[in-house]
Amino acid sequence: MAVACGVALALTLTACGKATAARGKDKADSARPVQVVPVQKVDVRRVIEVVGTLAADEQVTVMAEAEGRVARLLVDMGDRVKAGQPIIELDREKAQYRYEASKAALERALAKYGVAEGSKTLPAGDTTPDVQKAYAELIQAEQSWKRADELNKKQLLPKQQIDDAEALYRVKKAIYDSALQNVKNLKADIDANEASERLAERELRDAVIRAPFDAYVQQRMVAPGQFVKLQAVVMSLVKVDPLKVIAEIPEHMGPWIKLGQAVVVNIDAYPNKKIEGEVSRISPAVNPATRAFPFEARVPNAEGLLKPGTFARVRIQTDRVDTVISVPAAALQYRYGVNRVFVVVDGKLVSREVKIGNRLGERVEIASGVEPGESIVAKDVEKLADGLRVTTGTARGE
Repeated sequence: MAVACGVALALTLTACGKATAARGKDKADSARPVQVVPVQKVDVRRVIEVVGTLAADEQVTVMAEAEGRVARLLVDMGDRVKAGQPIIELDREKAQYRYEASKAALERALAKYGVAEGSKTLPAGDTTPDVQKAYAELIQAEQSWKRADELNKKQLLPKQQIDDAEALYRVKKAIYDSALQNVKNLKADIDANEASERLAERELRDAVIRAPFDAYVQQRMVAPGQFVKLQAVVMSLVKVDPLKVIAEIPEHMGPWIKLGQAVVVNIDAYPNKKIEGEVSRISPAVNPATRAFPFEARVPNAEGLLKPGTFARVRIQTDRVDTVISVPAAALQYRYGVNRVFVVVDGKLVSREVKIGNRLGERVEIASGVEPGESIVAKDVEKLADGLRVTTGTARGE
């Protein structure tokens, strides 16, 4: 009987030991394994990333500076033109006639003045033939009057002849003064005819409409045979090399950007093409509607691949370096508009709400919520919850 009781007691103790061991094993198995990393402080060179729009560096509507019928269209939409290149020719016949008439009028005025044929150099006013003739007659009349006066004083000549000599002198003086005035009038006629000739020559040149700068034809507004009036719009040109990117940066980033600063532009049409440029203009005032600084950056476009109006992503590497707290982007759990990380405290998870800053590649800047050195779960945080027991391991690469 005693033996039977001993055997029963031994079996009971064995069973109790196994149950206790099983409970300990279940407790260990319920802790979820996670990988943790420490919250770090890092030095960050600030980068500005904004969205902008590509725009033509220059855009102009070309107007006719003369009236006439469109004789020839030399370029059309999409064509590339050089500065000074003819783009439209108007009928030049009437302009040619006006130029020839003004040229003939100038030659006639020069001939009246006494300029040799083929020359446009005007002699001095007192050396023209009419003036020299009038001057010679004036000197002769003056001498005759003086001689008559001397003879009259000796009573060798009657008073009537002295009066006649004086009258002749005064007539010759008036003729001389008139000749000088006529020279001035002829000079004025020459100046007027020269101006008319230059104007007619300009109108003749204006019959050929030229590109004001290197550009592409954006739109043509006239057709062959159409009569265009003065200042009628005939073509629209855009200069696309270089292009400019128009964008805005938040006002608190205003001190980070400077003229000449390098920018990198990416557009969806060429996702693998790195387009480099530089900041060319910065507005001195904040846009009150957006609370941001408008700026422009020039980007080369020699191949003409980039088109005005395209959206562009602009990245500006600044000189500003800040020391910030950062965590891996995969450590953030985002729910209901709130970002959280999980801090491991005594084998349990404690969720912390954090305010985030800029994205730093694979990491995220943390403005508040955790402190440097705290251990947080590095990844796979979507199914984690506050208070969950965990076992930890160090995440690879940390």
